[in-house]
Amino acid sequence: MRGLAKIARLGWKELRSLWNDKMLLGFVVLSFSFHVYTGAKAASRELHLAPIAVVDEDRSPLAERIVAAFYPPSFKTPERISLSEVDPGLDAGRYTFVLDIPPDFERDVLAGSRPAIQVNIDATRMSQAFIGAGYIEQIVRGEIQEFVSRSRAEIQLPVQLVTRVMFNPNLTGFWFGGVMELISQVTMFSIILTGAAVLREREHGTLEHLLVMPLTPFQIMAAKVWANGAVVLLASALSLELVVRGALGVPIAGSVPLFLFGTLLHLFSATSIGILLATVARTMPQFGLLLILVILPLQLLSGGVTPRESMPVFVQSLMLAAPTTHYVSLAQAILYRGAGLDVVWPQLVAIAGIGAAVFLAALARFRRAIARG
Repeated sequence: MRGLAKIARLGWKELRSLWNDKMLLGFVVLSFSFHVYTGAKAASRELHLAPIAVVDEDRSPLAERIVAAFYPPSFKTPERISLSEVDPGLDAGRYTFVLDIPPDFERDVLAGSRPAIQVNIDATRMSQAFIGAGYIEQIVRGEIQEFVSRSRAEIQLPVQLVTRVMFNPNLTGFWFGGVMELISQVTMFSIILTGAAVLREREHGTLEHLLVMPLTPFQIMAAKVWANGAVVLLASALSLELVVRGALGVPIAGSVPLFLFGTLLHLFSATSIGILLATVARTMPQFGLLLILVILPLQLLSGGVTPRESMPVFVQSLMLAAPTTHYVSLAQAILYRGAGLDVVWPQLVAIAGIGAAVFLAALARFRRAIARG
């Protein structure tokens, strides 16, 4: 009990130190609020207000129907331009799409001669270009079919294909982006705060003050783990409720306490990684460079940005040793699909096992670093 009391008091010292560092505290607040919100909205994959222009060389009722079919929120209201304005407009980035409806287009359609509409696309806007090309083709085909047959009735196939979209029926991209951005902030700040706390003690000379006290390396390290982990856990809980669920309107399907329990285990792993990196680096600039080499693979290869199934088998197997891989899988299962403990217990066990291994490795490095002075 005396050892636990020492760990608790050291943890409160860490919390007071963070409270006095207003810049770092403000960065935490900003990242778990503004960055989560903007990261979700900016990463949206939907087509939204794409700039489009039309060169109408036909001036027919069919051409007018096609032009009128493009409207917000997918497209901006089409701007009518001349043929000579196409290349300058695309070069200047004013338009992502330009439709060129040729002369006598309606007459050729009614005659059955299959005329072509030219679609010019600015492919430097890759996401909009890829999605918008399909939208445009679907819209134009639908308008032509309805104009010719006076109906949009589709050809009946002998087999009926029924598509059921689970968990995100409208395919809203920022639902996914908001949760994944929150997970990224949890991993990043749990590593940064603990690593910076160790290096701050070393640079300010207060680590030597701790060593002359009746404290063990385990107690010093455990205090930093629980204090900084508690800050990130509180920030993630508030961000989930106020930003993800409140501001973004993302429905949470599963148990929030179960997700926070998984987050707590992940924080044990991530904060241990932060201390391990701090024992390798000697200064804050070195820690920052080392952090880039660790954070980027953890975030990009864990399944939060791209599906793990699309990665090479070797990378999939290697990333099973990273706690973020299991944490991302756990978070997606709970928050998106409403999974319970009976589904996510393997991820919880994996995170706890990896966290214990990293904690022991960090403790060994921490003891050697203290012994070297």
